[in-house]
Amino acid sequence: RGAMLGTQLRGQPSRCVLLTNMVGPGEVDPDLEPETKAECAKYGPVNRCVVYELPPGAPPDQAVRIFVMFERQESAMKAVIDLDGRFFGGRSVKASMFSEDLFNGRKLAPDEGLDD
Repeated sequence: RGAMLGTQLRGQPSRCVLLTNMVGPGEVDPDLEPETKAECAKYGPVNRCVVYELPPGAPPDQAVRIFVMFERQESAMKAVIDLDGRFFGGRSVKASMFSEDLFNGRKLAPDEGLDD
């Protein structure tokens, strides 16, 4: 009982989801944020979606970090379970929970305090 099938949730429960490896460095276009928000809305209402590009030199699978803030924690959990490991444009997406405090404080880079 209580064991989750499939993907383990990474990070502490939160309404905020971090998606990495959806696109590589330099591949962000104006459609990425609205398309991601629309795709994630199937899990529940999305309050905000933020695309954050790390400076050059970051590992390619971590260079673009997409944050999705859901209205409800349950929606975020569904998104992580469904999206983690899914292929998008030939890339295996990594989805994890992200601290709402860090998101709200705009601390979006890994060295600014990632959840472990």
